[in-house]
Amino acid sequence: MGFNEILEISKPRIVVLLVITAVTSMYAASKLVAGAPALEYVDYFHIIIAGALASAGSSALNHYYDKDIDPKMTRTSTRPIPSGRMAASSVLIYGLAVSCISVIYGYLALNAASAFFIAVGIFSYVIIYTVWLKRRNTSNIVIGGIAGSAAAWAGWAAATGSMDLLGFLVGFLVFVWTPSHFWCLAMKIRDEYAQAEVPMLPVVIGMQKTSKFILGNTLILIPYSLTLSFIPDGMGVVYAAIAVASGALMLVYHYKLTKDPTSEFAWKAYKVTAPYLTIIFVAVALDAAFHIPLL
Repeated sequence: MGFNEILEISKPRIVVLLVITAVTSMYAASKLVAGAPALEYVDYFHIIIAGALASAGSSALNHYYDKDIDPKMTRTSTRPIPSGRMAASSVLIYGLAVSCISVIYGYLALNAASAFFIAVGIFSYVIIYTVWLKRRNTSNIVIGGIAGSAAAWAGWAAATGSMDLLGFLVGFLVFVWTPSHFWCLAMKIRDEYAQAEVPMLPVVIGMQKTSKFILGNTLILIPYSLTLSFIPDGMGVVYAAIAVASGALMLVYHYKLTKDPTSEFAWKAYKVTAPYLTIIFVAVALDAAFHIPLL
């Protein structure tokens, strides 16, 4: 068991994405919430460590649980367990240990509220998505998206010690974005999911209908993202402008996807959808730094 294998089961790209949502949420809360204490650099260090450990641990547990279906999919057949580079028991121990450490670290270094949301994220991804829904229901990734929201909530709570309406809505952006993002990927590798008998939406209802679901979800995402600027003490002009521009680009590609519901174009749409979350959370932080109320 080498460093490369540990890195692979930790899914570093997901770690980076979730840490970005946590850090930007934490920064925004410290600027936008009245009475929030000023943050030190060490506070950001703590949320980065806690968030990275939580994401890495839950990803490893996902690797462990999916060890029986990973060999059936080209995309996952070379992962450390199916390829024999790591023992399943080692991945399980690593995942459990790192997940537990992340919650304890969050509690000791941040606060109880942040640790609670870190635990919610792990539970949502491992138990609700991976164990319960992924192999049973097409709503798997929709409900599983709550795990990503928990990262943003953990960051917000780390700064304030609690959760308010704006913090909840900012985190819930991840949940609303997830179906558009993941269904594009599912269209790209539909045949692999079918081979592994995983009931992702394109496998169950086909490519054309899935493309319409993606477009419909994006039509929900865009107005939802803008509601954050129309609630009292909400986001401002900077955020709203970036949300409109990035949402419109997604909308164009997802509309085109309904006209060409192929795995090739789904991959193009995925590449447009994937950066949206980073862009929108950077927008949240920029808006907090240069806050110009919209109303």
